[in-house]
Amino acid sequence: MIRLEKRPQPSRALSLSTPIMAVLATFIFGGLLFAALGKDPIEALQTIFWQPLFGDYAFYYRPQLLIKGAPLVLIAIGLSLGFKAGIWNIGAEGQYIMGALFGAGVGLAFYPLEAWYIFPLMVIAGALGGWLWAMIPALLKVRFGTNEILVSLMLVYVAEQFLASMSLGLLKNPEGFGFPGSRNLQQYASAHNAELFAGSGMHWGVVAALIAVIFAYILLARHRLGFAIRVTGEAPRAARFSGVNPARLVLFCLGTSGLLAGLAGMFEVAGPSGQVTIDFNVGYGFTAIIVAFLGRLHPIGILLAGALMALTYIGGDIAQSNLGLPAAAIQVFQGMLLFFLLALDVFTHYRLRFGAAEAA
Repeated sequence: MIRLEKRPQPSRALSLSTPIMAVLATFIFGGLLFAALGKDPIEALQTIFWQPLFGDYAFYYRPQLLIKGAPLVLIAIGLSLGFKAGIWNIGAEGQYIMGALFGAGVGLAFYPLEAWYIFPLMVIAGALGGWLWAMIPALLKVRFGTNEILVSLMLVYVAEQFLASMSLGLLKNPEGFGFPGSRNLQQYASAHNAELFAGSGMHWGVVAALIAVIFAYILLARHRLGFAIRVTGEAPRAARFSGVNPARLVLFCLGTSGLLAGLAGMFEVAGPSGQVTIDFNVGYGFTAIIVAFLGRLHPIGILLAGALMALTYIGGDIAQSNLGLPAAAIQVFQGMLLFFLLALDVFTHYRLRFGAAEAA
C-alpha cells in the first residue's frame, strides 16, 4: 500500500528544487506530446527554447522577451502578495482588461491634443481601473465573506463583455470604416508607450515591472506589512494573535494585485498592442498565475519565471509557423509547468510510505 505521510517540517531542499524538476518534467512530457502530434520532439523543444535566443533571427526575438515578459512579471508580483497571505485573486485577467480600458479611454479622450501629461494620466487611470475591479471581490469578501476565487474569476467574463462593448461602441475608431477597435495609440505620440531605446524592447512597462520586483522584495523582506503577509499565509491563528487585521490585508493584497494588473493592461494597450480590440486580452492574467508559482512567490524567482514563460510564448509562435504545431499544443505545454509544479509540490510537505498503515 502506498500512502502519503505529512512531514514534520516542509523540505527546504525539495522546495528549492521543485521548479527545476517541474521544468525538466515539462520538457519530457512536452516532448512526448509533440511526438504524438507527429513532430520531432528535439526539434520542437529546440525551436521553442533555442531559436528565440540564438537562432538566425534572435536579434528580432530577444527584445520580445522584455515585451512579453513585462506584463507577466508585473501581474505575477501582485498576485504573489495575495497568494502568500492565502488570498486568491484568480481574476487578474479582468483587472488587466479594465486597466487597459481606463488607460486607453483617458488617452483617447484627449485626442488629438499633444501634451506631456496625457501619458502619466493614462498610467494613473490604468492603475485605478485595475484597482477598482479588484475592489469588488475584496469588499464582498470583507463585508459578506464571499469567496474571492469565484467572484474575481467571474468578473473576468464581465470585463471581457465590457471590452467587446467598448471596441464596438464608445471607444470605436470613428475613422475605422466600421471595423471594431479603437484608434491606434501607437500613432498618437502623447499616448504611446514607446520604446525607451529603439529596438531594445524596453518600454515603461518593463521599467514598472522591475520597480515592482524591487519593491515587493523590500516589502516582504524588510517591512512589517510583508511580515504580516507571510505570517497570515503560514500561520493564520498566530497572525490574528499578533494583531494582523484580516480585512485590511484582504483589501491591500487584492487592491495591489489589481493595480499592478491594471498597469500591465495600460502599458500593453498603449504600446505593443496599440489599440483596444475585442481580442485584446491574450491570457496574461491567467499565465501570470503559473509565473507566480513557478517563481515560488518570490520576486526574484518571478522575474526569472516570467522570462522563461515569455520564451515559451515567443518560441511557441515560431514553432507554430515553422513546424506547424497547433496553438493549443503550446498552451498545453505551458500548462504542464503549473501541473508538474503543483504535483511535485506535494512532496515538499509529504513523503511516500510503502506498506500497511500503522494501527491507531
